Amino acid sequence: MTTNEPARTPYRLVVVSGGTSNPSSTRMLADRVCARVGTLAQRRGAAVTVTVIDLRELATEISAALVSQLMGPKMTAAVDTLAAADGLIVAAPVYKAAPSGLLTSFFHVLDNDLLIAKPVILAATAGTARHALVVDEQMRALFAFLRTMTVPTALFAASEDWSDADLNTRIDRAALELVLLMESEFAHKVKDESWGSYQHSFGSAGGNETTVDLDTDLMRLAAGGGAPVRPRA
Repeated sequence: MTTNEPARTPYRLVVVSGGTSNPSSTRMLADRVCARVGTLAQRRGAAVTVTVIDLRELATEISAALVSQLMGPKMTAAVDTLAAADGLIVAAPVYKAAPSGLLTSFFHVLDNDLLIAKPVILAATAGTARHALVVDEQMRALFAFLRTMTVPTALFAASEDWSDADLNTRIDRAALELVLLMESEFAHKVKDESWGSYQHSFGSAGGNETTVDLDTDLMRLAAGGGAPVRPRA
């Protein structure tokens, strides 16, 4: 049986792992989710290519970027990888009731426009279930600020969860949500049709914002002029 439909371009899936040990339970969870995304995408006639950003290998450059805003070669490559991604899996270990500083620092130094509308699965691991709300209460807030499209299902695995069938159920649900969002090409449509309606920094997110509106009160003041006097209502 033949079809005239063009072959679908593989989805570019990026895994960002904040685990610091090797092996890492955080990386194990991310890999488990990644494998499920690939399986579900294949069932729907699509392929997935995977790139892993292991943050422990970027720790020195992340620290340098925090204090100098200068990107080293590994950070630059990571930014380029994220810019091209169709979907993300972001997994963090929980330390002292918060996602690891290594992971949050990495996302703090990224351009605010880099991940607009990109679908993301958020996941975390910890030694106790007492940290189960870290994903929804802390990680989801960070990614809302970055204007990503986080999937509804949050993933968390404590030590006792690895042998629990419920973890697999949640992984399946989150993986399908990500596949459906990538399949919809929502992020690409936003960039093609609605990018100008977002507030951007000058020259951000790949250099698309190359012009400045000079006819604003702030720009007139910066150029030495005065802001117009507005009549009172």
